[in-house]
Amino acid sequence: MAGLIRSAAAAFLLLSMTSFGFAANNVIIILDASGSMWAQIDGKPKLEIARESLRTVLQSVPADDEIGFMAYGHRTKGSCDDIELIVPPQAGSASAISAAADSMKFLGKTPLTAAVKQAAEALKYTEDKATVVLITDGLETCGGDPCALGKELKESGVDFTADVVGFGLTADEGKQIACLAENTGGKYIQASDEKALQGALVETVAAPAPAPQPAPAPAPAPEPAKPEFNFMPSVVMAEGGPEISDNSNAWEIYKANSDGSRGDQVMTEYGALKTNLEPGDYVVVGRDDEARSEQKIKIEAGQVYKPLFTLNGGTLFIHPHASQGSEISGEARVDFAYPGGSTTHYGDAKATVPAGEQKVTVQIGAGTVTETMQLAAGQTVERDVVVGVGHAVLNAYYTAGGDKADNSGIGFEIVKAKKKIDGSRESVEHSYGPDSKFWLPPDDYVALTTLDLAVAEQPFSIKAGDNQDVKVTLGAGVLAMSAPGAYSIEVFSSKKDIEGKRKSLGLSYGDSWQQTIPAGDYVVVRHAPDQGQDKEMPVTIKSGERSEITVQ
Repeated sequence: MAGLIRSAAAAFLLLSMTSFGFAANNVIIILDASGSMWAQIDGKPKLEIARESLRTVLQSVPADDEIGFMAYGHRTKGSCDDIELIVPPQAGSASAISAAADSMKFLGKTPLTAAVKQAAEALKYTEDKATVVLITDGLETCGGDPCALGKELKESGVDFTADVVGFGLTADEGKQIACLAENTGGKYIQASDEKALQGALVETVAAPAPAPQPAPAPAPAPEPAKPEFNFMPSVVMAEGGPEISDNSNAWEIYKANSDGSRGDQVMTEYGALKTNLEPGDYVVVGRDDEARSEQKIKIEAGQVYKPLFTLNGGTLFIHPHASQGSEISGEARVDFAYPGGSTTHYGDAKATVPAGEQKVTVQIGAGTVTETMQLAAGQTVERDVVVGVGHAVLNAYYTAGGDKADNSGIGFEIVKAKKKIDGSRESVEHSYGPDSKFWLPPDDYVALTTLDLAVAEQPFSIKAGDNQDVKVTLGAGVLAMSAPGAYSIEVFSSKKDIEGKRKSLGLSYGDSWQQTIPAGDYVVVRHAPDQGQDKEMPVTIKSGERSEITVQ
């Protein structure tokens, strides 16, 4: 976390030294939640870098800015429609956005053009000034044209701007989406690592709104010499403890309202602070991660102030393990619940929090363990937490020993093997596609597997520390159906019931259809109402084989 805050400090310093544009007051941040965000930069998953960067930078957003949060690819694999406005634009949304980013999955495609369009519409871009900030580590994968969309939004919007942050993209890849920003008068920023991403977010999201230019004033009368700085606070973790000097801390300074509450934000700085404040009343917050202390300060002309802030906090290092003796898990979610709040981290976790009773919950897949500990002010506690789960990788096969079903439409649901009193089973986890990975507590399970019309169950057991490859045999083949001129195609079981009716197994509109289907005998019916009577054809499906038929 110290490295993260130092990176944020560097990004803020870079902002203060360079002439940037100003962020709009009505913004939607779009986060790419596609599966490629699991790729690593400097040993850390890009999704983790994005989460931490958002959390840090959003703390510096002016309180009255209306910020929203949208994501795509976070709920369904292989879907171009998986776009969701999770946090509508509103003031004070920083914590809600951070919580949403922390809880989402990263597994889908990249419909970035459609997402930007939806965000613009949510901001009513044809009526009001609006800004969209897109963070993506990949190019459009759903057929959209980002360059054309940029021109369309600029022409039809009141004052619309799209800023694009290419996270980990090559220079050639960046050129393919930079046009979206350029065609709206926005910025394209290449971010190749954690420091660059935070700098890009500071530039596009956290920059202050421009202040009106004051009218020229008469030259002031000569003033007596002033000290170089009039405000130099210091901060300690515990009363009587050493001053924090590793630049892990931050300062937030606000104008004080008449009732003593926080008013307009004056500045946010990281590390040691030496500055000059105009005479007046202020609210100053000193913090290190989640531990913070607030004081009301009255600045008078000619005086120098060196207040001491005591955070009354400590630091927790949590090393999560899937099983006893295993490596530290980078897939773990670590939730810290402390007096007055909570925070979430991922993988090997460090959190500086208020002193007192700490409730730490570590989750790896479907396994969860919670520990409660006491943390004294100024104390550092380091703890290994073992969740006690095993690892299973699931794949489906058309027939035992045959070809693996390499199809993103495969669905795996893990349920408890033991049935409830009503005959149902408790659902544990879901996943889609080949090589689906699950972390599971020790127990007996059943893998419910579906691929088109084929359904199979595979029981298996997991022990803590296991690494299993679970193979599910579908006992199915592939049926490719063609029916020239058909309105729809329908598949029936071949056997009729006592009333002479056959059970319909599936229907598709159009004149061609391909389905994975259990081995057996079927009847394929061609529906063409405008051509008179339906036509049908029997077919036999064999496990692991492909059958092609034409019904005319």
